[in-house]
Amino acid sequence: MKYDCKDIGLAAAGKDRILWADDRMPVLRSIRSRFEREKPLAGIRVAACLHVTTETANLMRTLQAGGAQIALCASNPLSTQDDVTASLIADYAISAFAINGEDGDTYYRHINAVLDCAPHITMDDGADLVSTLHSSRSDLVGNIVGGTEETTTGVIRLRSMHKQNVLRYPIIAVNDAKTKHFFDNRYGTGQSTIDGILRATNVLLSGANFVVAGYGWCGRGVAMRARGMGANVIILEVDPLKALEAVMDGYRVMQAAEAAAIGDVFVTLTGNIAVLRWEHFETMKDGAIVANSGHFNVELDLEALKRNAVGARRVRPNVDQYALPNGRRINVLGEGRLINLAAAEGHPASVMDMSFANQALAAEYMVKHHDSLPRGVMPVPEHIDVEIARLKLASMDLNIDTLTEQQKRYLASWDQGT
Repeated sequence: MKYDCKDIGLAAAGKDRILWADDRMPVLRSIRSRFEREKPLAGIRVAACLHVTTETANLMRTLQAGGAQIALCASNPLSTQDDVTASLIADYAISAFAINGEDGDTYYRHINAVLDCAPHITMDDGADLVSTLHSSRSDLVGNIVGGTEETTTGVIRLRSMHKQNVLRYPIIAVNDAKTKHFFDNRYGTGQSTIDGILRATNVLLSGANFVVAGYGWCGRGVAMRARGMGANVIILEVDPLKALEAVMDGYRVMQAAEAAAIGDVFVTLTGNIAVLRWEHFETMKDGAIVANSGHFNVELDLEALKRNAVGARRVRPNVDQYALPNGRRINVLGEGRLINLAAAEGHPASVMDMSFANQALAAEYMVKHHDSLPRGVMPVPEHIDVEIARLKLASMDLNIDTLTEQQKRYLASWDQGT
């Protein structure tokens, strides 16, 4: 078995944390139990490029229980939990290639090491795996029956590939499942982003001007949690409908240039490039805190900041302070990488339970139905979404009503009015 990790001696600590997370992932556990009996992924090779965390480890265990052979690498250089990588290798015999803080060359070497397994299914978070596969490893595409994509940024990239007619196999957009983005993006990102900012800085949010760039589901979650801690939340948007929604939700909405001068804490969650640029950095308050919780660090124009700053130093773990020519200082968290993973532990296991249940069931669906699926990006089948919600409610000992036959007939009719 091939692998690359920081220290295999960390495995025992990693296994303890993996099992702790597993206790909070009852939906995935129930799927794993069925997979162990039915082996729906027998003979399938899965190449996964995901955040290597305790929750991801339990997804890998579930796929393995279903009969899959797995190779895993990190989807972000700073998101890897090194003890988890070690445990996957030592305790579960899963080929893992991930080291926290790995450089760009190592990152892509690990992606290529994963692709060396000649996968049947790709499982991506950000579409770097699929992008590499379609560019430098296109000889492997013929083996592939389908794939899945975990996050908003990856879905955007894949839809662009499909629009340009270069995406060569079907991919299920797990991110778009209701049991994913309504919960993971909103409640998971909301809590874990605030957690990362607080762990990195120990700053008081109450009374602070907290600027959220992007009012998608992730931005909604962060804004909600920041307001809950007493912050004065400001929203930046380019979509008139989302901006109007933010206003109706009780937030201030303004342009980035205006917010830059009054913000204390800034978080980007857009999936786009150069959201905060030099013209914003140079007008920020002395001591402003800047973080990113979108998938890639390109949301912050860090090259411009580095080019124009007169000095830089690390003042705390995960805090780089840049001195500007005007004498002010800007504090960038986690090198602009996902702050919830760079400085904290990512989403709580109980919310990733549903996200990764979608991944597992989407992989099973792809194996069973790939012959009838067209190339392109498609939603998670509705019956999977509903089943995951049902399983989650059952795990919480919650029961809901069902429609009576009379109600079903009424909803199906058109001739029963007032």
